[in-house]
Amino acid sequence: MKIRTILTLGTLAIALALVSWWMGEQSYTWFPPQASAESQLIDRLFSFLVAIGTFIFLGVVGTIVYVVLFQQASKYDTSDGPHIEGNVTLEVVWTAIPFILVIGIAGYSYHIYDRISILGPMEHVHESMAHDMAPEAPAIAPVAAEANDNNAIAEPEVVIVVKSRQWAWEFYYPDRQITTTELHLPADQRISLQLTSEDVIHGFYIPAFRVKQDVIPGRAITLKFTPIREGRYRLRDSQYSGTYFAAMQADVVVESPDSYQQWLTNVATQTPTAAYNQAFDEFQRAPNGRIGWQTVQPAPPPLVNYPGKGTR
Repeated sequence: MKIRTILTLGTLAIALALVSWWMGEQSYTWFPPQASAESQLIDRLFSFLVAIGTFIFLGVVGTIVYVVLFQQASKYDTSDGPHIEGNVTLEVVWTAIPFILVIGIAGYSYHIYDRISILGPMEHVHESMAHDMAPEAPAIAPVAAEANDNNAIAEPEVVIVVKSRQWAWEFYYPDRQITTTELHLPADQRISLQLTSEDVIHGFYIPAFRVKQDVIPGRAITLKFTPIREGRYRLRDSQYSGTYFAAMQADVVVESPDSYQQWLTNVATQTPTAAYNQAFDEFQRAPNGRIGWQTVQPAPPPLVNYPGKGTR
């Protein structure tokens, strides 16, 4: 009888594992296309978490359903169940398994988090303290190779300065001295964005890239990633930065290296003009500059060499 029970539980565990693995694989279809190397890491972590969550959910719900259907007390039985305590084996098992699971998830998550180099709250605090204690330095520091990977071969990086304000994104390419409101990136090359904010906290978020970085006023924050899929994507402000934060969006174009260089060459010849800005335009069209409640007046549209195609 005991062997039969073990075989039954083992078979059920294998079935749950297979269903959980299948559900984890399905989770890849819940997101936009993977447009960066970092998106592959994030989706792999999410798939792992979905598989683990599915296994636990089905195991718990299945146990509850089994007990409800096959372990019912008789109609007029109001007595207590058997009093069981002091089962050391059971206590060790239900303590060890969650502990190992949590440590494993935390370790895997930290590994992914460390590889994509997104600054968290504590890193912002430490960076802020170091900035306050250090001598005054230029706002945009030169980009160095990955310092925490001594075995990695330094690869050329495309450096772009990203300025955020209420409510517009502005992209500056220092190598060509051009400014745009549409972010163009070469595929399969390492990108280093120098993020700055002129007023409040903004959130640099491209869903297709799975990268999101808070932009802190008074700090130059470096965000690195590698686009791998050509196409047009959307940059959004993930932080509530005021009345028109939903309009603070921009197109992100990933193209071949040759097309990217050709775009830079063409844009460098264009005379800077004021780009269309939805927040500024709506505010100006409001009667007497009032929209029904107090709000910050949007910053004037930036002067750019290339305003982008999807600005209206």
